[in-house]
Amino acid sequence: MLTVTVPSYVPAHSSDRFKQIFRRYPAGVVVVTADSGRGPVGFTATSLTSLSLDPPLVSYGIGTSTSSWPHVEAAASTVVNFLGADQEALARTFATSGIDRFAAPTGWRRLPGGEPVLDGVAGWLRLETEQTVPAGDHRIVIARVTESWLDEGRSPLLFHDGSYHSL
Repeated sequence: MLTVTVPSYVPAHSSDRFKQIFRRYPAGVVVVTADSGRGPVGFTATSLTSLSLDPPLVSYGIGTSTSSWPHVEAAASTVVNFLGADQEALARTFATSGIDRFAAPTGWRRLPGGEPVLDGVAGWLRLETEQTVPAGDHRIVIARVTESWLDEGRSPLLFHDGSYHSL
């Protein structure tokens, strides 16, 4: 006789379960940077999504309680920096609150439009914000890709189950 184990179900509104499930979902790691005229800001994200090919649109989420949110909200453009497999330290720097994320040893420069872009990344997209959508305690930023750069020889940095990985 076959014995079947029935999984335990947890209500959909359980925040612990929600976090537990998404920790098991691997994602690429990016750092979103911006400067609304008050100096560069940036944060680590795993929420980047390709939305449309024509026009080229992407989205990412940002918490409204983060120090970066007021700057991203006020900025007309942002840069998504794709991190390479060897850039875990950079991901951790931009995920840390209360520090100057752009201080040494972080290397960065400005694009011609003034946007901060990180040195040594696997690629980047310059974005112009088209729409910001309220979503609970976050905002979803929908933006048009206006410029890009790619180092085709690099492997991506991934995040899964609370730690960083590479392919």
